[in-house]
Amino acid sequence: MSQTSSADDHAQDLAAESLAGGSPTAWFEELYDAAGRGEAEVPWDRGAPHPLLSEWFAQHPEEATGHGRTAIVPGVGPGHDSELLASLGFRTTAFDVAPTAIDQVLAAHLDSPVDYRVADLFELPAAWRGAFDLVVESMTVQSMPRDVREAATLAVRSLAAPGGVLLVIGGVLPADHDLAEGPPWRLTRQEIEAFGADGLALQGIDVDREGNRYRAEFRRARR
Repeated sequence: MSQTSSADDHAQDLAAESLAGGSPTAWFEELYDAAGRGEAEVPWDRGAPHPLLSEWFAQHPEEATGHGRTAIVPGVGPGHDSELLASLGFRTTAFDVAPTAIDQVLAAHLDSPVDYRVADLFELPAAWRGAFDLVVESMTVQSMPRDVREAATLAVRSLAAPGGVLLVIGGVLPADHDLAEGPPWRLTRQEIEAFGADGLALQGIDVDREGNRYRAEFRRARR
């Protein structure tokens, strides 16, 4: 069994225990805590920014100048995406529900300009709503079961400012996949398109060459 498969299996076991206890997110803290002790791996830690995020900036160089603009990353994980945004000049906020995840990312990036916070997607600070020019949602919503999907989707899209961009990055749902099986609980096409509400309009969905990952772009109308 590969290390990636083993990490995925461990994450699935922790998620199952968390859901059985009534929480869709408690397993994140358990996973990061175990990873910090060397007893687990974080399966979504690629060691670099997500390639579909880097590709988007390469394809849209006008977006790669963040000076004077704000960005936010829900579910910060190891911090690679948020550090990329900060390096481009975005005034970047990144948060995670797992305190240990934030402790680890702060330890890894001692001089980071990113504002790292412990926060719950389902209890966002009021000041964050409609406050960000760029929202990067990379595999966070798909890491939670479908019974909280509508609330998670609403929370993510609420972060985008007028004229702002929301990028949603995730794994392509295989044909005939059991929708109850996860994590990850990958999004259906309809669930991806559901981010396009409250003034956010879908600009397009791009899939990588292997057909494994997608990036959906949404833009909110200016007032």
